Amino acid sequence: MNQRQQLEENKHDDDATLSNFLASLMDYTPTIPDELAEHYLAKSGFQCPDVRLVRLVAVATQKFIAEVATDALQHCKARQAAVVKDKRDKLQKDKRLTLAMEDLSKALQEYGVNVKHQEYFADSPAAGLDAASRDE
Repeated sequence: MNQRQQLEENKHDDDATLSNFLASLMDYTPTIPDELAEHYLAKSGFQCPDVRLVRLVAVATQKFIAEVATDALQHCKARQAAVVKDKRDKLQKDKRLTLAMEDLSKALQEYGVNVKHQEYFADSPAAGLDAASRDE
């Protein structure tokens, strides 16, 4: 009985903590607007009139984006540090970091999101084709 009472108390504490957290979401304005979160939730088939749940999804999305951006920044720094080591003779005057699609792809891959992008972009579908194949 003692163990059962302790489990019930822990459950009650967890419920109270969750209730307090959900109540605090009413005072918090996430970076991702409620309307945008509602749009994508509705697009995926989820409809809920409770704005707290929509904000909870928005906060989770904000956290995910922040983590991906931080990881992409680390990849970018590592890539540019490797370039500096290769070119020790030349001084780099520009210390700005440039986020490449390669960095973002590596960061997303760590979270199970595979991004495939084209090797190059063409102005028109005929660009990149030789003259003989354009006429066909």
